[in-house]
Amino acid sequence: MTFEELTGDQKTDRMDVVKKALEEVLSSALAKGCITVGVYEAAKLLNADPDNVVLCLLATDEGGDLDVALQIHFTLIQAFCCENDINIMRVNNTHRLAKILGGIDGTGEPKDLHCILVTVSITQITIMTDPTAEA
Repeated sequence: MTFEELTGDQKTDRMDVVKKALEEVLSSALAKGCITVGVYEAAKLLNADPDNVVLCLLATDEGGDLDVALQIHFTLIQAFCCENDINIMRVNNTHRLAKILGGIDGTGEPKDLHCILVTVSITQITIMTDPTAEA
């Protein structure tokens, strides 16, 4: 059964589970410092170290589909992620992301939440490759 085949209540229940899981992943990654926020910052990280990126989150807000430049960035980032086997998720609520990640950067300006990368921390890599390592 694919997501499109689900009916009303099933689809709503499934989306609630996905929403909750995404919130937990983002909160955990933020606490560990494994988040890169912003289209430009994401592009720099993808170019420098794509092997440690595990999730690319592309977010639009109301009217985001009308921003041609943003759509071009999304297309290029999606293509790069597909070539490098990076999971991609599209969401449409930048306001909720701002609540989870903190919508203001250190200079008082709103963060660019249109592209968010979740990376694997060095600790996680050590634990995955060395079964004797402690968390």
